[in-house]
Amino acid sequence: MKVLSVSSEVFPLIKTGGLADVSGALPIALNAFGIETKTLLPGYPAVMKVIRDPVIRLEFPDLLGERATVLEVQHEGLDLLVLDAPAYYDRPGGPYLDPLGKDFPDNWRRFAALSLAASEIAAGLLPGWQPDLVHTHDWQAALTSVYMRYYPTPELPSVLTIHNIAFQGQFGREIFPGLQLPDHAFALDGIEYYGTIGFLKGGLQTAHAVTTVSPSYADEILTAEFGMGLEGVIASRIDNLSGIVNGIDTDIWNPATDPVVHTHYGPTTLKNREENRRSIAEFFHLDNDDAPIFCVISRLTWQKGMDLVANVADEIVAMGGKLVVLGSGEAALEGALLASATRHPGRIGVSIGYNEPMSHLMQAGCDAIIIPSRFEPCGLTQLYGLRYGCVPIVARTGGLNDTVIDANHAALAAKVATGIQFAPITEAGMLQAIRRAMHLYADRKLWTQLQKQGMKSDVSWEKSAERYAALYSSLVSKGM
Repeated sequence: MKVLSVSSEVFPLIKTGGLADVSGALPIALNAFGIETKTLLPGYPAVMKVIRDPVIRLEFPDLLGERATVLEVQHEGLDLLVLDAPAYYDRPGGPYLDPLGKDFPDNWRRFAALSLAASEIAAGLLPGWQPDLVHTHDWQAALTSVYMRYYPTPELPSVLTIHNIAFQGQFGREIFPGLQLPDHAFALDGIEYYGTIGFLKGGLQTAHAVTTVSPSYADEILTAEFGMGLEGVIASRIDNLSGIVNGIDTDIWNPATDPVVHTHYGPTTLKNREENRRSIAEFFHLDNDDAPIFCVISRLTWQKGMDLVANVADEIVAMGGKLVVLGSGEAALEGALLASATRHPGRIGVSIGYNEPMSHLMQAGCDAIIIPSRFEPCGLTQLYGLRYGCVPIVARTGGLNDTVIDANHAALAAKVATGIQFAPITEAGMLQAIRRAMHLYADRKLWTQLQKQGMKSDVSWEKSAERYAALYSSLVSKGM
């Protein structure tokens, strides 16, 4: 089977979040099921800088008003189609934001162009290759199935994966002529959304199947609390909706071989984590004692519950714990966390910014990772924590709920617990979870049991890829 994947981010070329990890790892995992995937992504400067010996496969003299070229290249096990359109993508800043952190005003055109190019490839425009199915990711690629519906494209099945429904690609009606869609596409069963244009909404209406990145999140987005205004549209597609939890690349994330980990270890050699723990204490200027080190590796935003962390930091220290934070985000939260480190030298350390190697070392050296997200479609840091014996303390929501087994009395007795869950998602709820962690940490036998059970968890892509392969096969066999 041949699949065209369409994504605005692909690890290891360009990443702002979990979307990149999925679009980079899933195609490789699908190889085991006989599925050949080509991934279309934008030619950002970061992408063009690292690809080597690309081959020109397709040219667009006028792609929504600009010239573009499709380059094919292999990179770290991925077969990539790079949309080289300098007018859209060759600019400073990130994939979506300018150097000042503001949305590019033409984001609608940049990602409509990506989707239109994808629909043309789906139609067979790429010489010698046509997919059997198209898999799109989030709002940036969601118009692909819209163009497939309204353009003269052969009827191919399509799958849309929602990684975070909070980001919907909503724009004013005035952009509609620039999309080059027929007038009747601006309708309730098309891209019209309360008088505006909804990229994700259009994808939800036109894709043959919709997936989310965890079963719990698939249930949650049917509610007004989590559906972000699209719960009605989601409900209308409930027969075509499924949740498939993400996996991680267990070759990259492996404490026994990870090149940035100072001392490698496994479930039977957990004592080797101690050297990594000392490295964490040194990096964050912590006191070198036996107190548990709680870590946070996250975007510093309200959604991620980072205000809760900032507000309870003093109490974590008062309970006898230490806290280290790695991440960046809202200036007020960055400031609050830095202030807590100033108040508690030797007990709290904060590093503002993105540091991939340090995120690996923190998982390998810290005792527990706190993930208090108010909503979390899947989450990956808790999977890394399980893999590395860094016990996850998670809010009971979305994929966090699906991937961590709470250390209640029954689960501990059955030796199946892998972490600690808490609800409600409040300061009090999180503090109670941290108190439970402190109590368990004091019993080294129980804590080690929790670490080992977490490290036994299957966090790979194998089962999830099998579910995607089954979904693809069912759609192709139906001739949708």
